[in-house]
Amino acid sequence: QVQLVESGGGLVQFGGSLRLSCAASGIRFRLYDMGWYRQVPGKQHELVASVTHDESTVYADSVKRRFIISRDNVKGTIDLQMNNLQPDDTAVYYCNARWFSNDFWGQGTQVTVSP
Repeated sequence: QVQLVESGGGLVQFGGSLRLSCAASGIRFRLYDMGWYRQVPGKQHELVASVTHDESTVYADSVKRRFIISRDNVKGTIDLQMNNLQPDDTAVYYCNARWFSNDFWGQGTQVTVSP
């Protein structure tokens, strides 16, 4: 059974930092491209950052130079270090694992940034 379990969300003040983690199980983690997406009510999922199986990274323009994605192939985890958080970063953040047609999602973790 595949599980992606996110942790680390919460309430933070404008300019603060949070670190999200996603622990994967039930997949051959090293093969998977991993990513963080976010969603606010009424809008579609937005890619925040991704890291491929060979550790190439992509960031949304809005988070470049503020967020850092990393993966640990031994632990089967990805992290998202979020710095200088803005109110517009408020969303539910989802972990994603993708390998060909295999596409898995976590349950999401809420991040709220107060003005």
